[in-house]
Parts: sequence; C-alpha cells; structure tokens
Amino acid sequence: KKIQCELCADPGGDLLWEDALCRVVRVTDPTAEAFPGCCRVVWQQHVSEMSDLAAGDAHHALDILLATERAVRRTVRPDKINLASLGNVVPHLHWHVIPRWQDDSHFPSPIWAGAQRPGIERRAPDHAVLRSALETELSTLNDMP
Repeated sequence: KKIQCELCADPGGDLLWEDALCRVVRVTDPTAEAFPGCCRVVWQQHVSEMSDLAAGDAHHALDILLATERAVRRTVRPDKINLASLGNVVPHLHWHVIPRWQDDSHFPSPIWAGAQRPGIERRAPDHAVLRSALETELSTLNDMP
C-alpha cells in the first residue's frame, strides 16, 4: 500500500526559499498563528530519516536549518527557538523552526500540546521581511569552506 505524503504533494506552507535539495516555508496552519515566524525546512525528495541522507546532503540540510533559525531569531526576537523533527505523522524529512516566548500560550509545553493560558498576540513578520532575512543568512553560506 502506497503512503500518500502531504509534503510531496504540497509545499507545506508559504514558500520563502528553495533549491534543488530543500525548501523553507512559513507555516500557515492554525497552530502556527500563535507563533509568528514559525517555519518548516523540508527536504525536497521523499526521505524519511536524516540518516538516509548522504553526508554532504545532511550538511546542506543543517546549514539551511541553521540559517532559517537565525532568520527567525532576527525577525521576531523570540526568547527561545525550538527545533523539532518529529515525522511521526508525516514520514517525510522536515524540521520545524518554532519561535517561543515565556509568555506564549503554550509555554513551557510544546506547541502541539494544549494551550496553558491565553497568549500575548504578536504580529507576524511581513513575508518579504522574513524572506529577506533568510536570504541574507543563506548568502553567508557561500563564504564557508
């Protein structure tokens, strides 16, 4: 029985950047609304596990993930970033880059748990601002050996 994969069929959010190997999207589902700037880094090919990647591909994926984290930190200034690669629902390699604040609705629980209290409403960064910050962070990768 063939598994239908939502990340193969759909970008998984609003596309911010992509190359032949992976893409970065701004998450648009209802859970992410309380965490403005929440992004997802998605491997383009259907691969289930990080250990399935060749060493160079794994290095590339981590570079993109860290550049995305830095861009989110720069644009929304969270107290903390959560990086998550769960794949328990979607067996397609992807990482969540989740900005967190001590006064957010779910703190200290994960965003997939129930809200603990009403959260402080935060304004999401403009799509172009987040994209520009990401492109700036990615441009520094060209300077690396």
